[in-house]
Amino acid sequence: MKIIASYNIKGGVGKTATAVNLAYLSAREGYRTLIWDLDPQGAATYYFRVKPKVKGGTKALVSGHQDLDDLVKGTDFERLDLLPADFSYRNMDLLLEDNKRPTKQLQKLLAPMAIAYDYVFLDCPPSISLVSENVFRASHALLVPMIPTTLSARTLAQLQDFLEGHDGLGKTNLMPFFSMVDRRKHLHLHLMESLPQSFPSFLKTSIPYATEVERMGITRMPLPAYAPSTNPVTRAYEALWQEVKAGIKGSAIWATAG
Repeated sequence: MKIIASYNIKGGVGKTATAVNLAYLSAREGYRTLIWDLDPQGAATYYFRVKPKVKGGTKALVSGHQDLDDLVKGTDFERLDLLPADFSYRNMDLLLEDNKRPTKQLQKLLAPMAIAYDYVFLDCPPSISLVSENVFRASHALLVPMIPTTLSARTLAQLQDFLEGHDGLGKTNLMPFFSMVDRRKHLHLHLMESLPQSFPSFLKTSIPYATEVERMGITRMPLPAYAPSTNPVTRAYEALWQEVKAGIKGSAIWATAG
């Protein structure tokens, strides 16, 4: 089982669209796929027409009194399941602190899911927190969608500094890529050329800004499910999935947390 997190310290950069669309493409290719909506706002849960509710809330989940497997919901798409959001996730940081190994609790919770899934996608809330550190330690790759702006570049540098400053996170497979790109803007073009020189792990694929992505909120389904492969944004997500998959091909098989 490979775990891929869609994460950025900033909000509004396309994290949920990334997680939802790549999870759909993974399932469409035949992989058993799970997406866990960790954001209390529940946008990914909304896209899949599932109620944002977890039995027992975050407390039962984090304490281990509730197995993740019992909380999984099916979606309208074959081989694609969802662990829904819950508004109580806003308190997850506080509850994680009460555990013996607070930075590895998500990894421990996910361990039994390796029997059932090939890929797990984590749709993460913005911020950098104890939940974030759990995500970093549980994931094979950290996908970081970022709009080509100076503030986005600053938060990417902050993230890299955090990873390098914490034991065991320095070798995190960081995969930034440009999202919501508007090639009519000079700043976007400039940063797309200059930033990868400072961050060599930048993916080659970029996602253009397009109203088709915003329509996910109306159709309540992944973009490739309603926009054909001839659509340039669908093609971009398909290319991104292939690049991500190749980038984690050699990563170690996920092991149970101690």
